[in-house]
Amino acid sequence: MRVLFVSVPAVGHFFPLATLAWAFRSAGHDVLFASYDDAARIAMTGLPWVDAAPGVKMYHEALQVAGEAHPAELARVKRTMGADRAAFAVLFAHVNDVVADGMVAAARTWRPDLVVYEYMSPAGLVVAGALGIPAVQVGIGFTPTGPLREVMLPHLADAFARHGASQPLAPLEVVHTVPPSMTNGEHGGMPVRPVPLNGGGQLPEWLTTPPERPRVAVTLGTISAAMTGVDRIRGVVEAASRVNAEFVLAMDDAETAALGELPPNVRAAGWVPWDALVATCAAAIHHGGSGTTMTALHTGIPQLLLPDGSDRHINSAAVGERGAAFTASAADVTPELLNRLLEDDKLRAAAVEVADELTRLPAPAELAAELAGGICPPGA
Repeated sequence: MRVLFVSVPAVGHFFPLATLAWAFRSAGHDVLFASYDDAARIAMTGLPWVDAAPGVKMYHEALQVAGEAHPAELARVKRTMGADRAAFAVLFAHVNDVVADGMVAAARTWRPDLVVYEYMSPAGLVVAGALGIPAVQVGIGFTPTGPLREVMLPHLADAFARHGASQPLAPLEVVHTVPPSMTNGEHGGMPVRPVPLNGGGQLPEWLTTPPERPRVAVTLGTISAAMTGVDRIRGVVEAASRVNAEFVLAMDDAETAALGELPPNVRAAGWVPWDALVATCAAAIHHGGSGTTMTALHTGIPQLLLPDGSDRHINSAAVGERGAAFTASAADVTPELLNRLLEDDKLRAAAVEVADELTRLPAPAELAAELAGGICPPGA
């Protein structure tokens, strides 16, 4: 079987797809990613990809071209830093329309049997409709995707029409990684275990030996710091200097340099794999990005979330309401709060409970086998 994965060019979106892609690949199926713009980092997953829309720049199309056509939605996106997901979806529907033709052309050449797409890439549904093959949507984090799909699909009516494809009311299946205790059914579809994949790389020696005191992983992800700066981490570093723990900054070297001289108990680590780092940690502090949050949940450690926009407030609220995290602003971060993060037994117990829930969800290999069996049953 041949499986085409469609994603926006952002690690927070194609990394969660990669574990399922590897499950298909390990079972002997062929897989290919289709993306565009700054998607070369897909190669970090060890999987092949094609640029389906050469020259297309995602944020130019979303914020400038689509923003001019939808000024009210653009204003809402800017005012909320992308947290208004319905307005954000309108702008990204335009991006999907722009890349849809290239996606369909690439698919006709490669001839997949199944399309798997993340929720911000409904161009994958256009591909499936054009080729007459099934599609599976994968949710990322805690964002309910049904309402966003309903916003985006009407804006893709022309794309469906250009390729003689009927517009589906819903994808064949919806897959989500939400623990059972953290969904009320709004995520729909089939659950699958979120197995962390954060790219490869050589681990430094200090990361392969047990820490001498509690270790805390700290990051703002790959996008957040570029958008809003590092002031939130500056407050964490200042408070950390008065806490008996080791704090590790998993951040771009230039962003770390902007913090100035670090206290002795704060280590600048660069882009070490997040999953490898949190596996050695007693807690994590971060921006609330989906992949970052799910990796910490998978590890079963308490979290302190400092959300700043996009879907990060949704993720932060979900984990906070479950009792596995604190949510704070930069001004709220104090040595006392960091000590609570490390010492709160209820917080740690909730984190361990969620990690146990996740281990009970079907693994990506099980989902891949189910999907492959439904599309290409034995003997067919």
